[in-house]
Amino acid sequence: MHVYTAGQWVLLFYFYCLCGWVWESCYVSAHQHRWVNRGFLHGPLLPIYGSGAIIILFAVIPVENNLYLVWLFGMIAATALEYVTGAAMERIFKVRYWDYSGQKFNLNGHICLTSSVAWGFFSILLVRLVHPPIGRLLVRVPALVVDPAALALTAAFTADVVCSVQAALDLKDVLTRLTEENEELRRLARRAEIAAAFAEDDLRRFRERTEVEKLQSRVQEELQDLRRARAQRAEKRQAAWEEAFRRRTAAKLEALDTIAKALETCRDHLDSLPELTGEALEERRADLEDAIVRLRRREAVIRAQEPRSYRRSLRILRGNPSAAARGFGEALETLRELTGRR
Repeated sequence: MHVYTAGQWVLLFYFYCLCGWVWESCYVSAHQHRWVNRGFLHGPLLPIYGSGAIIILFAVIPVENNLYLVWLFGMIAATALEYVTGAAMERIFKVRYWDYSGQKFNLNGHICLTSSVAWGFFSILLVRLVHPPIGRLLVRVPALVVDPAALALTAAFTADVVCSVQAALDLKDVLTRLTEENEELRRLARRAEIAAAFAEDDLRRFRERTEVEKLQSRVQEELQDLRRARAQRAEKRQAAWEEAFRRRTAAKLEALDTIAKALETCRDHLDSLPELTGEALEERRADLEDAIVRLRRREAVIRAQEPRSYRRSLRILRGNPSAAARGFGEALETLRELTGRR
């Protein structure tokens, strides 16, 4: 195998990133029956494939004439890269961008036997069929062109990585915020139920108005407008999901307002309960006041949210339709619903 310069290795990395993007985008698009701009980055590059190809080439240089060892060394090198990359991205961004949990013989969902075997055969394909003509073409490129081209591509790649990392961190924050909102809403609803029951309010009717599951059902109905907008132009789809976002926000605010009014009613009628006096009365009033303050604070946070804060997160999910997030499943499904695809 030819001994390449640093600039040539960089160009090879970007070339195989592009090949990986073409393969993944076409494969996933065929399964999704729609075009999917696959990957973590905005541009047409999948670094996992570029890194995998370079690592495989390095790993098999000593054994390139032995197909069995090419398969074995390539499989081990690419599988190790896939596991480390998947585990690191999940730890940093709290999202699993590929998930083999449904496959047999998987390790923590990051790698599986089928994928590893495929990496081995890909190594043979790369070393014997794909890379030789690419390598011969690359060595013909003038040295004065190689390094500037590698530098320009690296600058664009770095800018894309910075933007994509920020988008991934935004997605992490959005998932955390949505999960906190749902949990807070459930906690406040339970506290209001207890207070309403204590004040001999109509608990059944209260639950019908504030039950979180019914809120989700109402959100589902509102999101049907988004799904009907798929066939329209991109501008109309954008307006549709923003409208769905606003309706979802309004539904949550309505539920919070209902809970707040119930809590305030209970608080205003505490003095009429003869069994509550002294410290018990003050403790109950303080508890209700705390719940009301927390609820109004949550209302203010939800009102301040804007659709544009979700836009980059939705792009990531559109490009990674199989993404998973442990502990954030409900929030992830909510975002998928906003894209009009589940």
